[in-house]
Amino acid sequence: MADETRLDDHLAGLAAEGRRFAVPLAAEQIRVRGDRRRRRKRAARLSGGVLLAAAVAVGGLSLVLPGTESAPAAGRPTAPNSLPFVPPTPAPGEEYAVEIGYVYGAVVLEDAVRVTVKQLRTERGTALPTGVVHQVTLSPQTPVEVERLAGGKPGDMRLGELVDRLRGGPRWVFALDYDGEGRVRSLREASWLSVG
Repeated sequence: MADETRLDDHLAGLAAEGRRFAVPLAAEQIRVRGDRRRRRKRAARLSGGVLLAAAVAVGGLSLVLPGTESAPAAGRPTAPNSLPFVPPTPAPGEEYAVEIGYVYGAVVLEDAVRVTVKQLRTERGTALPTGVVHQVTLSPQTPVEVERLAGGKPGDMRLGELVDRLRGGPRWVFALDYDGEGRVRSLREASWLSVG
């Protein structure tokens, strides 16, 4: 009889221990799935997909450099068959949103530089066209990080210094950094991407 009581106690203890480990396993699986969802969302933000769909473009955008200088507003898409341009907006907690695209067709205006941007999206490290083409008017003092464009030497330049190299057709891929008000703050040569 004593053996039977010990066996019942032992079985009850095993059952309790089994329940104790079963609940954390389910909770762990839920946490892992949540982590995967967060990683996918983060990857989508970095590729620009979520950021581009988040904002609505109404009229021109006022592009202003840090300080008191202001530049003319960005223009609408130039080709009538282009998809409309939607400026990206920073995600919560982010300082800038990024648009990837060919920057070309630079034209010097009175106190600004107008460039054409042929937007690209990234997919597994490769840049692919989205069909969106628009023009942006910027200050010649807009900071630009370059590498290949400067002969393979990483450095910082101003947009006004690159007008001659950016006059032709699509060749150089840049990441354009937009602030929360839709202004381009800087350009970075996207030398880490291959173009598809």
